[in-house]
Amino acid sequence: MIEIQALNGNLGGFRLQDIDLTVNDGEYMVLLGPTGAGKTVLIEYIVGMYKQDRGAILIDGQDVTPLYTEERNIAYVPQDYALFPNLNVEKNIAYGLEARRLPKEEISRITEETIANLGIGYIRHRMPLNLSGGEKQRVALGRALATGPKVVLLDEPLSALDENLRAIMSHELRALQRKTHATFIHVCHNFEEAAAVADRIAIMNEGRLVQIDTLEAVKANPQNEFVARFLKTQNVFEAVSDGKTIKGNGIVLNKKNPLTGTVIAGIRPEHVRLQSENRIGETNTFAGHIVDIVPKPHFIEYRLDVGMELTAFLIGDVPYGPGDAVCVELPAEHLILTGKN
Repeated sequence: MIEIQALNGNLGGFRLQDIDLTVNDGEYMVLLGPTGAGKTVLIEYIVGMYKQDRGAILIDGQDVTPLYTEERNIAYVPQDYALFPNLNVEKNIAYGLEARRLPKEEISRITEETIANLGIGYIRHRMPLNLSGGEKQRVALGRALATGPKVVLLDEPLSALDENLRAIMSHELRALQRKTHATFIHVCHNFEEAAAVADRIAIMNEGRLVQIDTLEAVKANPQNEFVARFLKTQNVFEAVSDGKTIKGNGIVLNKKNPLTGTVIAGIRPEHVRLQSENRIGETNTFAGHIVDIVPKPHFIEYRLDVGMELTAFLIGDVPYGPGDAVCVELPAEHLILTGKN
């Protein structure tokens, strides 16, 4: 288990502020947030690159902040993979084992097992210069996992890969984590990448942790406007709630809720529905028209105008075209409400 307690650090132009985070044994945690949020800086503190101003980092109950990086039993895979250019794949994977002065037979056994588990026997004698992005990532992971670490830190491990390979490697990362039972902390800024691997996500912004939960829980109940927009709620607007209705952007929505005063309201595009025109006037339904239709790989994006602009993601054919009048429903059970800050 990793426990980060009230961690504060000042790197001059950037500060980590009051970071509290618990990552359970064998959990796959994703640090998610925009560029510059502090995700990489946080894992660099965990690995021991910097000394914090205040707070503690505990691994299995032990405060590791006084320890050198090599004493923390943490594997770190940086964004550029940092393979040794003068060593072939086999030697790169064996490097950490040799540094620990293990017997040659044990080094050979572990290296062979790691190469087999990662399916990279065909490149074992190649130099890093002659590897593809996906191959480099597998080798970097092999080098990290060969020493049997309790904790694996991955900094943007898929950012250099194309979309198809990113999907394949996401699956492989998840499978490796399950197989090794190690605790993974994975940095990224990509919503789909996080969804493919994470048990839980921790969203960061401006050096602070904003919200920690499962992805589905955060999508359903974002902590604030930043989280809602970052997780692609898209249909987000300022409104006023009286606990029963939400009024904003020229529409009135019915939803019982505990908030009063100024709120941020929203609904995810996949929850917006198009209904027959005779439903206009029913609860949370509005007359509108289709502004544009944009085909996507797995759905069709509809841009709507109901007095405010809305985006809907629909699967399958819908018998409407640009300019057509439609009835738009915003189901109360899918409306998101949160405080403004």
